[in-house]
Amino acid sequence: MNLEKKKVLVVGSGISGIGAVKMLIKQGAYPVLFDENEKITKEDIEAKLEGEKITEVYVHTLPQEVKDSISLVVLSPGVPVDTALCDEFRKKGISIWGEIELGFQAEKGKVIAITGTNGKTTTTTLVGEIMKSRNEEVFVVGNIGNPYTLESDKTSETSVTVGELSSFQLETVENFRPMVSAILNVTPDHLNRHHTMENYAKAKEAIAMNQTKEDTCVLNYDNEYTRAFGERCPAKVVYFSSCHKLKDGIYLDGEEICIAENGKETRVMNIHDMNLVGICNVENVMAAIGICLNAGVPLSSILNVVRTFKAVEHRIEFVATKRGVDYYNDSKGTNPDAAIQGIKAMSKKTVLIGGGYDKQNEYDEWIESFDGKVKKLVLIGQTREKIAECAKKHGFTDYCFADTFEEAMQICTDTAKPGEAVLLSPACASWGMFPNYEVRGKIFKDYVNNIEE
Repeated sequence: MNLEKKKVLVVGSGISGIGAVKMLIKQGAYPVLFDENEKITKEDIEAKLEGEKITEVYVHTLPQEVKDSISLVVLSPGVPVDTALCDEFRKKGISIWGEIELGFQAEKGKVIAITGTNGKTTTTTLVGEIMKSRNEEVFVVGNIGNPYTLESDKTSETSVTVGELSSFQLETVENFRPMVSAILNVTPDHLNRHHTMENYAKAKEAIAMNQTKEDTCVLNYDNEYTRAFGERCPAKVVYFSSCHKLKDGIYLDGEEICIAENGKETRVMNIHDMNLVGICNVENVMAAIGICLNAGVPLSSILNVVRTFKAVEHRIEFVATKRGVDYYNDSKGTNPDAAIQGIKAMSKKTVLIGGGYDKQNEYDEWIESFDGKVKKLVLIGQTREKIAECAKKHGFTDYCFADTFEEAMQICTDTAKPGEAVLLSPACASWGMFPNYEVRGKIFKDYVNNIEE
């Protein structure tokens, strides 16, 4: 779509919205920025624009005459696609894009795209580092915190863009087509937004909808949703598995990561040769190997980076040992399945901090994963009573409530004994108590680093 001199409505004034505005200006469009947030002012938005001159800025309500002048709508990821405003534009036949679709319009190089309920930040970061070991022009974008729209016009025929894509971002793709895509797993999350697992899975699958057999999609054989998708995926499918020996694909055999082609096995590395811990990270590494091999990177180059790669901040991140107790920051464990991986990575008795914003998830499998490993569960936030009821149902009663995060940390330091661990892996989003999971993790780390020996 030629956007020159077109009026484009950008909904949402966060980092993605501002990135979209800046890209639209470069393309000669006339962006109109709108934010429904009742707590934000026009002056707040104009300050975010940092002097960028755009046609109009609106807050709270959008005049009808403005709606009638719009040629394209660009939604920020946090804005649901099923609002009355979106319905109004759909009825007029006006396209609704997101940051990813808009950024792709300016893409000149190769694209790798990664999604999944869990593991996508670690995998995206690792793939980015592997690609950087072979190419000076690599852009790591998307849900990882760097809008695609701020980077796509810098791409070239020899560049590689590695994108971490959320289900929110994938709801609005139309023509987006990566050379290699990956769906790491699909487990219940964001059901307050997508309403059903079918809708959520469909959003994830959109990452591959424009691919052909000339492209590759890397999928988790052990996940029922991704394995089923492999049967109808339009791209060439490459599976990875931590539970099954595959005739073709990448899999874990004991402590060895192996690659099989036509049943012929090649052992490529021992999992203890890398810095990452937990089976979830073994799966992330296997996915990264599959992605990068199919992007043309030699196996030796991939393994050189894997061996030295360290955990992403806030994802089962070792913080410090204080008074004989190990502290781990897994603030990015924002849903039960991610938090289960945090529990699995612990090798000793653990005091666990859980709870937060309610995304309408269920916590049964998370509680069951404690399996004698969790010594005490300290509950915070909106979901604490819901989690407590679930814990009692499963026979786990060693829990307590904390009204503040500081109180939760004090309980942990009083409870954990030398040789044990404290784990922040809340199984919930941070909203309500914190602006985001990064702030929650930083506060946890600051508290731990200030514990006196």
